[in-house]
Amino acid sequence: MRDGLCAVLFVALLAGCGEGDSAPPAVGTLERDRLELIAEASEPLVARPVEEGQYVEAGQLILALDPARLNAQTTQAAGARDRAAARLAELRRGPRAERIDQARARLKGAEGRLATAESDRERAQQLFDRGVNSRGRLDQQDALWDEALAARDAAKATLDELLEGTTAEELAQAAAALAETEAALADSRLRLERLNVRAPTAGWIDALPYRLGERPPPGGVVAVLLEGQAPYARVYVPEAIRVHVTPGTMARVRVDGLEGELVGRVRSVSSDPAFTPYYALTERDRGRLVYVAKVDLTGPEAGTLPSGVPVEVRFESHEVARE
Repeated sequence: MRDGLCAVLFVALLAGCGEGDSAPPAVGTLERDRLELIAEASEPLVARPVEEGQYVEAGQLILALDPARLNAQTTQAAGARDRAAARLAELRRGPRAERIDQARARLKGAEGRLATAESDRERAQQLFDRGVNSRGRLDQQDALWDEALAARDAAKATLDELLEGTTAEELAQAAAALAETEAALADSRLRLERLNVRAPTAGWIDALPYRLGERPPPGGVVAVLLEGQAPYARVYVPEAIRVHVTPGTMARVRVDGLEGELVGRVRSVSSDPAFTPYYALTERDRGRLVYVAKVDLTGPEAGTLPSGVPVEVRFESHEVARE
């Protein structure tokens, strides 16, 4: 909306200039790029060390949100990471000698119980063959022998597993679990750090919409930063001189309310006109086209200039071409 209005006003200015008049200057305003800083979590505002209108350096703290909740989550994530790391270290080290000795002792005991069960089973069979023992007594001894055999096999499998050591699959699973917990911890720490809203670049604080104790919504704008110490001139270049205005072109900038001129250099020029008629571009129509250009100002005095002030810019390359 602002661009369209400025373009229409500039077209009217061009229409008012006669053929014999000198080329009008490119007109516009001083601007700074606007950065909106958002809150990534809905937490109360606990610190705001800067004020609106203050100049801040890149990385300087603008405001801080309450970290209590994320501190607890980070501590929990650190504990999970430590457990996963300890488990991986244990698997890499392999079973302790004490566990192997215990497994051997259990196997020896199981083998002794199996030998006893086998002896009792043979005696029960002999008594049954002589008709002294019942069939139920023999079946009971068979069941005890089966149970002792299973216990011996389980103890032997446990000992074999300990002697074999950790498998590659177990190590891979433990390593993946550790990587997962480390990623969760890194994410928690990153979210904790982002509770401190810092200036991504040097600039001027234009707005701080929240006060201490207020809770901004996630994604809400908590600070507006005007980028850079010095503003740039955002002007509309008429079609007649567009061919002479390119990035790097030197310019003379006159600011309303400031005596003398400032030196500037063209940063960029738009490739599309700010105003394009819907009909064919005749010679008369082409004269109404304007192109948005950004002109960087140089000199120490430029840093104190406010945004929004009207300016006039004359491009040196165009003046040379006219001579």
